[in-house]
Amino acid sequence: MGSNFYAMVSRMKLIERWSLMRNTIPENISEHSLEVSILAHALAVISNQRLGNNLNAEKAALMGIYHDATEIITGDMPTPIKYFNKDIQGAFKAVENVAAEKLLSMLPEDMRKSYESLFFPLDEDKYLWKIVKAADKLSALIKCIEERKAGNTEFHRAENSIYDTLRNMQMREVDIFMEEFLPAYYRTLDELS
Repeated sequence: MGSNFYAMVSRMKLIERWSLMRNTIPENISEHSLEVSILAHALAVISNQRLGNNLNAEKAALMGIYHDATEIITGDMPTPIKYFNKDIQGAFKAVENVAAEKLLSMLPEDMRKSYESLFFPLDEDKYLWKIVKAADKLSALIKCIEERKAGNTEFHRAENSIYDTLRNMQMREVDIFMEEFLPAYYRTLDELS
């Protein structure tokens, strides 16, 4: 019969993000997940090289790739709705768990164990998931910056809110990224060259 897992995961490119916002540049969860993966890897490398930690940067990148994969089944729930109250947040978490189980069930039995921790976090990966969450927020902030640079004021409040959230995470690797690397996202291509 064969497995549907990878064909299903490839559909991440069909799930649009920021559905309640007017977008100058559309973004899907496949694009977003690649960026989160790159950023999670960067944060883990910063943590290792600058802060003396010993994080698995490659696993952080892999976790970033799959961090929103359940949205293939659930769709992208807008943040204001997803976090409106504890009841909705809990119910959505339960739906995400069902979606994760469904995706894992599409893999051959002998491969599931290799993917399980990407859908159901292990205690030993707790800090890596915090890194991925920070990378997710950084990706959202970068989206807001790009939209503002394109003249779209729709993302102004989201940009301020996400910026504050990142600062409040109190993660030194995030602060380092924001100080050293984030300013480049405000530059034009000519300024980057």
